[in-house]
Amino acid sequence: MSSPWPWPAPTDDGAADHLVPGTPLPQIALPSSAGVDIDLSQLQGRAVVFVYPYTGTLGAPNPPDWDDIPGAHGSTPEAEGFRDMMPMFAMKGVKVFGLSAQPSAEQQDFARRMAITYPLLSDREYRFSDALRLPRFATGGVTYLGRLTLLVEDEHIARTFYPVHPPDSHAAEVLAALA
Repeated sequence: MSSPWPWPAPTDDGAADHLVPGTPLPQIALPSSAGVDIDLSQLQGRAVVFVYPYTGTLGAPNPPDWDDIPGAHGSTPEAEGFRDMMPMFAMKGVKVFGLSAQPSAEQQDFARRMAITYPLLSDREYRFSDALRLPRFATGGVTYLGRLTLLVEDEHIARTFYPVHPPDSHAAEVLAALA
């Protein structure tokens, strides 16, 4: 069955094959939209970390060739999906985090506009991304993180979703995997 998602679907290029269960998260504190630094390696219990390339800014155009890059579109609907399903994640005792390379100020603005209640983490310097060798792509002279999701249990990767498609229904997919 083909997806109604109107933008090109990503393919599995193997760029996340090394993110296997048991891989520890790096000890790196990242600024969050909540105004505090968060070190994912210090989490106890289960968490979802969805990595997204970019959320748009009101009045600003998308990056160059965005419509043609498989997997680029969809960060806002993906974030809204996790927002809308937060009560179900909370009932399972699962924390949710979004992560991108966007500056914290942009993430804070996005969180306010879209009523995002979970922290968005800024890996502006790619320290966390470098440590885990997260997939990336570039356009217009800017590097973006590739879309993927990590299920985390007690500071270690339990499962990796890559590629993620379509992003607008991904939160439901992750929630089903937690059952």
